[in-house]
Amino acid sequence: MSDVSPMPEVGQKAPAFSGKDQSGKTVKLADYKGQKLVLYFYPKDDTPGCTKQACNLRDGETQLAAHGIAVVGVSGDAVASHAKFASKYDLPFPLIADVGLDITKRYGAYGEKNMYGIKRMGVKRTTFLIDEEGRVAHVFKRPKTADHTAEILSKLDV
Repeated sequence: MSDVSPMPEVGQKAPAFSGKDQSGKTVKLADYKGQKLVLYFYPKDDTPGCTKQACNLRDGETQLAAHGIAVVGVSGDAVASHAKFASKYDLPFPLIADVGLDITKRYGAYGEKNMYGIKRMGVKRTTFLIDEEGRVAHVFKRPKTADHTAEILSKLDV
């Protein structure tokens, strides 16, 4: 577990990242300097909870964009899996293929999970709202998959 960093806290600089999205394009934190970013970590493409969350963010994209917020998803699935998932559900935002879980671990979104009394290691569904300066503005440790857009908007100073 020593390769898993502690989860960044509010006010801290968000860890830099770089990875390939569903179209093979490199996506970096630096690409979003000067705007807000929702960076969300999810366990697996095309599973019920992950699909619900992605579709909620897709459906809320106009609202998020109105507040200057971009969305990027991250999971351990490969580029081809992300391409299929994004195409199937018409997802308009980048999904980074973090096959080695390097980005996920850098954000502390990997660790022990307890599901139905069974403990195992895995990706913890976590979302980071990152401000225009690249600092963590809010951490959603257990986001509401079906209502995530509203949850994010509720944390804005508007």
